[in-house]
Amino acid sequence: MADIHSFESFAALDGEGIRYAVFFTGCPLRCVYCHNPDTWHKSGNDMTAEEVFNKVRRFKPYFRNGGGVTFSGGEPLLNSEFINGIYPMLKSENIGYCVDTSGSVALTDDVRQAVDNADMIILDIKFCDSEKYKKFTGGDIEKPLTLGKYCSGKGKRLVLRTVVVPGINDTEDEIEKYAKYVIENGLIFEKYELLAFHTMGFFKYENLGIENPLADTPALEPSRLDELQKHLDKTLKVIGG
Repeated sequence: MADIHSFESFAALDGEGIRYAVFFTGCPLRCVYCHNPDTWHKSGNDMTAEEVFNKVRRFKPYFRNGGGVTFSGGEPLLNSEFINGIYPMLKSENIGYCVDTSGSVALTDDVRQAVDNADMIILDIKFCDSEKYKKFTGGDIEKPLTLGKYCSGKGKRLVLRTVVVPGINDTEDEIEKYAKYVIENGLIFEKYELLAFHTMGFFKYENLGIENPLADTPALEPSRLDELQKHLDKTLKVIGG
């Protein structure tokens, strides 16, 4: 059983092709820019692996061009045992899955198995400085790095992502630090995407009665995101060879 927050059919931003996204509840981090604080705690929507599988397989006809299931959250790898339980069912229908993770969990045997069976891992590189990581997420920077290195060592398809927040990490100098961090730590990845901080989840803080640390922070402008993405791509090319 796992506590499921929600589902999203025809998701297009959480992996290749058309995806069916499964959002788990529970997360060990408290990122100041989190847009899903409603996933932090249990929803009471407990489901078995078979129940989730039955919802997924209805969308199999749409899983073309690498489509499939994306496990997200919350932190999906907190539910690695559940993912390992549903994997044989998905495999029986030739449905693959990817995991969209913060990497904020210990690399247990169950987590390794869930990673090994995935088609792709989408890893959030929140910060590249341990002090900032602790300050803005409350977590341990070594855990996502350990997961990234594990994926790289196994030849697992890896996509990196970083949310760019105005006033926190939205400068060229900061973006260069991220590039150096992933290269110097030997991460092998297909692409590195920057995501824009947005304010669309602000209403959730109000509804939940939770203080929003970035209530006065504006969304990142698309043009600025494009500039920083180009700078990241250029820097990676220069230092990565």
